[in-house]
This record gives sequence, C-alpha cells and structure tokens, in this order.
Amino acid sequence: MKYRLMINGEEREVEVDSGTPLLWVLRDELGLTGTKYSCGVAQCGACTVHLDGKPVRSCVTPMRNLKKREVTTIEGVEGLVADAVRESWETIQVPQCGYCQSGQIMTAIALLESQSDPEDEEIDAALTGNICRCATYPRIRRAVHEAAAKVRS
Repeated sequence: MKYRLMINGEEREVEVDSGTPLLWVLRDELGLTGTKYSCGVAQCGACTVHLDGKPVRSCVTPMRNLKKREVTTIEGVEGLVADAVRESWETIQVPQCGYCQSGQIMTAIALLESQSDPEDEEIDAALTGNICRCATYPRIRRAVHEAAAKVRS
C-alpha cells in the first residue's frame, strides 16, 4: 500500500504493508537511522519520534495509523527548544554509549515544549519510559534543567 507522509517537513511516499511499524519505514525505506531500534515493544524509548508534536514509540506505530499525520525524527527536530536541548546534552556530556540518546532527546524536547520549567519529578515522569543502559539519568535531568533555563532566558 502506498503512503504519503510528512516527515521532517517534507512529503515522502513509501509503499509498505499497512502493519509495518513506522520505525522500519524511517530506517529502511527512508534512511533516517537516527531513530533506533532496541526492544521492539515500546518499553525502552530508543525509537521515540514526534507524531503531530507528541512523543510516540515508532516501533509499535503501524503505518495504517499515520494518514495525514506529521512525523518528526531526531534528524528533523528544530527550533529554540531543540537547539537548547542539543546544546545542553553536549555541554553536560550526557551520552556514554549514545544508543538511547535520540529517544531521550525527543522526549526531553516534547517535555520542554509543554512545560517550560519542569521539576525533577516531572522530568523523571516524562522520561521514565526512556531507558538508558549507561544510567546517565542524573546528567539527563541536569541537561533538561539547563535547556529549560536557556529557553526561558
């Protein structure tokens, strides 16, 4: 089946089965490999993308659910909040192995776009579904606070 999608602000056309997860369309059909595969059952958050601005797990999002919806991946996310999050991630040196970081960043951006000054508990709650095997959680929290401060200033 053919699908036309808005991905990172560009209309893209793919021909895949309706049950194909968005993750595989992004990675295999469109070459957008910044979104990572990890658990495959929406438990780790490595595959997080924005669907109409909200974070979703692309590994369990079938193509049939994407008509007329806008997908943003780590390659296409932009703006003041995204820039602040990326800069803070680099300044604080959040990543260790880096595998989960695109999902962490996408979730952090969504949080800061809905809550400009989150408390620790709000950060933990928003990011609880994003697992980091290197356990960089304290640095992730610091980076979210720093990014929030940059956005507010």
